Parts: sequence; structure tokens; C-alpha cells
Amino acid sequence: MDLGIEVILELFTKKKFAEIFEIALDNDRIVSENAQRIYTLREDYLQHLEEVILFLQGKNQTFARQICTDNFLPQASRFEQLDDMDWAFGAVGVQDKAKHFATLYLEDLSDFIIECIDENFGFSRYAERLGRSANSFDELYAHLQQALTFIDTITIEILTRRIRETQPKLVCISVPFPGNLYSAFRCAQFMKANYPEIKVAMGGGFPNTELRSITDVRVFEFFDFITLDDGELPIELLYRHVTSNSPNTAFKRTFLLENDAVAYHNQSTKCDYKQSETGTPDYADLPLDKYISVMEIANPMHSLWSDGRWNKLTMAHGCYWGKCTFCDISLDYIKIYEPIAAKMLVDRMETLIAQTGESGFHFVDEAAPPALMKALALEILKRKLTVTWWTNIRFEKNFTKDLCFLLKASGCIAVSGGLEVASDRLLKLIDKGVTVAQVAQVTRNFTDSGIMVHSYLMYGYPTQTIQETVDSLEMVRQLFEIGILQSGFWHQFALTAHSPVGMNPAEYGITPSYKDITFANNDIDFIDSTGIDHAQFSYGLKKSLFNFMHGIGFEIPLQDWFDFKIPRTTIDPDYIQNCLTSDPIVTTKPTAKIVWLGNTPLVAEFTKTKRGQTRHLLQLVFHTKTESIELVLEKEPGNWLIDTLETLTPASEKQTSFEELKADFEMHFEHFELFWYSKPINNLKESGLLVL
Repeated sequence: MDLGIEVILELFTKKKFAEIFEIALDNDRIVSENAQRIYTLREDYLQHLEEVILFLQGKNQTFARQICTDNFLPQASRFEQLDDMDWAFGAVGVQDKAKHFATLYLEDLSDFIIECIDENFGFSRYAERLGRSANSFDELYAHLQQALTFIDTITIEILTRRIRETQPKLVCISVPFPGNLYSAFRCAQFMKANYPEIKVAMGGGFPNTELRSITDVRVFEFFDFITLDDGELPIELLYRHVTSNSPNTAFKRTFLLENDAVAYHNQSTKCDYKQSETGTPDYADLPLDKYISVMEIANPMHSLWSDGRWNKLTMAHGCYWGKCTFCDISLDYIKIYEPIAAKMLVDRMETLIAQTGESGFHFVDEAAPPALMKALALEILKRKLTVTWWTNIRFEKNFTKDLCFLLKASGCIAVSGGLEVASDRLLKLIDKGVTVAQVAQVTRNFTDSGIMVHSYLMYGYPTQTIQETVDSLEMVRQLFEIGILQSGFWHQFALTAHSPVGMNPAEYGITPSYKDITFANNDIDFIDSTGIDHAQFSYGLKKSLFNFMHGIGFEIPLQDWFDFKIPRTTIDPDYIQNCLTSDPIVTTKPTAKIVWLGNTPLVAEFTKTKRGQTRHLLQLVFHTKTESIELVLEKEPGNWLIDTLETLTPASEKQTSFEELKADFEMHFEHFELFWYSKPINNLKESGLLVL
């Protein structure tokens, strides 16, 4: 079950919210001007609440036009920072505009809950503060001794109904983020008090990264087991243990309480399941038709995270690069790289489409491998599937113009990748394996293909100077101004325990401040040898980026984004443009695969006589979705091309290499290179004849 969505749907009803307004008034909690405004307009908020939820669930879509009319929804503080609606949605983007308004309306109500009912409430980050970098369990433990909140009560009521329906012996709670931790403990606490016979386990991203050094026995007042990393085998062994009551179970990567101390068991000799053996995710028990699709900000890339419900899959376990020094590359979920065959991936996609009725996919890879993305795209095209997908990547040179064209043709709409610090010195220190010039060329290739690009940006990396921060901002400004980046997000460098920087801090010029760890251990405070306060750049970097994403502010001097003195940038104002105009000459590798994505041409034969010589020619007219291309070739090479193109489609059993294509041509004619690099063939390369 997804307890999160079930709680939200129970909470945002007229009945529950009427209770919230009464409780807030009775307890004299309505203090701020914003809360007073919302309470005064409570009837307006309640009147449309359930209709707004239905609209965000994809139902009653005609309601969008009413939402978009002036003064239909009540507006509090969230609407004060409203984006430029014309920029964001144009004149006809009614559905998205309405979704944005409806989201702000719910955020206003969320603010009311936080101020008047439960300070820890959040749509996806409930009590996140209690879980973030909590080296000690003390604060969270103390919070759990307090009475249930209004939100807790709803959560427990829903959980109780499910327990009574299913009568479980083992309950496994996934905790991907700090914002899920408090509710996980509340649920476990309730089960221990009321259903002591049920065994409760925790797994997921938070324990995998934060709880690897846990020693506090109080945690096991709530949970019987905590498992790490891949969950299939640990849960299977827990299941056998719980159902057999055998005291001699050999566990896999499992914490439990033993002799009044926390013990880590990893005795099982059974190997983890291969990715090919894990099967397709099963969404059967989830209320797929009831999920709400929100749009917090108008940025088209950011909306992918919350707008719509994406089927989640992974192309490859782990990261094929696995070198970035800020990343937790020592942990198995990144360190152990294991790709899945493209055919099996598309089989799983077809299974999920049949089960969910949704053909949108988010591949949640650490960094999707270009070779596997190519194979996936070809398999999608081969099966003639209509899907929409996006993923996370590394901006590496293998993302050529032709590969990006192929990915777009298969349904790829967006990629997100880490530019991190736009400085070649720091990229080398990070061991990113890319340069700024390379990132510019790759983002241009994606953008030209019609694929949106989001970039993760970092400031405050160890030894980063103020000059490098300013120069990095200038690089980012140029990338947006040219139009090859559509979206981005700045975050300050965080030192994590399991990264190369965290394990070898002296090599990176920092001094960590270690604390006694009894609970969570991931983020570590540190002092940088530069002594720079990087946090002071936060507001200016984010404010400038917000403007750049809106296509404005490029002419504003960098100094104007900050309220303190910064040095002038040392980056040439045309640096990125020069990176794009100085493409290296690319030679075609003999092993490169040649793929044709176009249609069969219309053919007309004609002759041309000049100076007594008659030439037999073919006119080939290729129709793309937006235009037509006319080629005129000698008859024999023209016929060879027509026949050959039929063998180069994704539907072909075997892909043809450049070397094989050349050999076949030269069995009939001479000078393949003259033919291949001729103007007619170059025109065809712009419209679906790809070198991969």
C-alpha cells in the first residue's frame, strides 16, 4: 500500500478540513495574517476542495476552464509568488495553468495545517527535519513519546483498516527519504503496541545510506529488523524466518536486536538475485486512478517530478561510471553495476502498460548507460511502441547528435544530468570525466533533437574559490542564453560518509567534524581550507537561475545578483558559443551501426542527355513528418540505396555496421566515401539516416 497518497486523500476532504478549521479556532492557533485570511475564506476553500482533488486526479478536466477564471479559487500567500502565466503556459495551456493554480491552492491549505495543526506536515516531506542528519536518535525518540497528531491519527486509522483486512505476519516499511522516517516510526510504534505478534522491518534509501552504523537499541522498540541495499533476498529470508519460527535463520544484510545489543547479520551464503531475475514491478494494489498530479512551479522540467504518474524502472543496477568523488560510490547500490538486456526491459515496459494503462516511464538509474539507452530505443522502435520516457545521465561524449535523434524518436522527452561545478579544474577533481565544452556540445545535441535538458549544479565543492563560483555562474548563464539548457538546480556540496571525499578528506583540503554516531550517519560537517562561506552565494545563484530559466536577465551583470562584492568573471563572453562552433572532426568508426528511421521513398526514373551522353537517374522523394526531401542519384546507386535502406530499419534482425555497408557498396561500385559524404546522402542523414 502507499500510505502517503491514502492519507492525503483522506485529509483533503470537506469533512476533514472542516474539522481542521474548528480545531485551529478552538486552540487559538490562527495567529498570522495568512492563516487568518485562509480561515476567513474557509467556506470558499471547502466548497471546491473535493472537485479540485478530482481534477488533479485527471478527472473532470472541463473544470480547468473555471479554475483559470479570475477569482474562482481563493488565494493566500502561495499565489503572491505566481509565475508569469503567459510565459509559463501561453494563451492556450489551460490544463497546465489550472493544475498550477490548483496546486498553489492546496499549498495554501498545507501552510494552514503547518501553522495551526501540525508543524511537521508536508505533502512529501513529513517531519523531514527529524530525520535529516540525525546522528542521535534522541530528538526523534522524544517526539515519538508525544501524543499522536491529527495527521498521525488519520495515518493510524488507515493502517488499522489494512491490518484487519490482511492479518499480516510481517510488515515491511520502505523509507526512501528523511521525510518518510517519522511516519514510518509512528506506524511501527502503533503496531508494536497493538499487534505485538506482527514483525516489522524497515528498508529503502534512508537506512541504506544513513543507518549503516546504527547502535541505538531504542530503535528496536519499533522495528524488529532493518535491512540494507537490495531488498529481494533479505526480505525473502525474513519471510522464511517469520513463517517458520526457525531460530537458525541465516539473514542477509540485516540488523536486529540480540542480547540487548544491535547485531548485524549477513551469514546467508545465497547470492543476491540478478536484475534479470527480479521480475517486473507489480502495482496491482495501488490506487493508480487516485494519485494527484500537481505542478508546483511552472518550469516544464521540474514538473516531471510531480506532474503525472510515471511507471518506474531501472535500466541498470548501479552506476556504469562510478567515479564521482562526491557520490556514495562505495555503497552497493552504486558500486555494483549490472545492466538489463534491452529486450527484457521492453518486455517489462509492455507488462506495466498492460497493468497500469500508463505508457510513461521514468528510468531511475544513477546514470543511464548510453549503449543501453541506444539498445532500448531501437527495441522500442522495433516493436512500434508509443511510450514517453526520461532518465538521468552523464553528459558524456557518446551522446552524439545521431544518438539523441534516435532517443527522441523512441519517446525520450527529457534527461537530467550533473554538470556540477562548471569548471574544468573542479570537474577533474570530481572525476566527472567530462569538460564544460563537452557538456555544451552534448546539451546542444539533446536540445536540437527536441529533448529537454535539466542540469544539477553544485557550489561549495572542497577547494572551490570565489572566482570559480562566479565563473561557474557565467558558464551556466551562457548555456541558458544560447538555449541548450532548459532547467537547472543549484545545491551546496554536502560531505557524505561513504563518498571518496568523505573517506579521504585530507586529499581534498577539508577537515571533517565527526560526531558520535548511534543513529544516522551520512552528512558530515566540515571546514574547508579555503575558509570561504559558500552559503552566502545560495540566494544569488538560485535567483539568477530562476530568471535564466524564464529566459530573462541574461544582460544583468553577475554582481547584481548578489548583495556583497564579487570578482568579475574571467570567462570569455562567447566561451560556450565557441565550444559549439569548434566541433572536432568526427570520423565514422568501422563498427558504428547504421540505422534508417525514415520511410520508403517515392521513386521516379528519368534520363538526362548532355553532350550526347544519356544518364539514367532516379528521383527519390522522402517524406518526413514535417517536410519532404528530394534526392537525385544515378540509377544503379539509387536502387542500391533503396534496397539497402529496407535492411537498416530497427525492425531488421541484425544491425549493419559502417564497415559492412561499405563492403556491400564496393561489391557493386567504387568510391564509397564519395557516395557516403555526398550532398544527397548528407541530406538524408539529417532526416533519419543515423550513424550510431
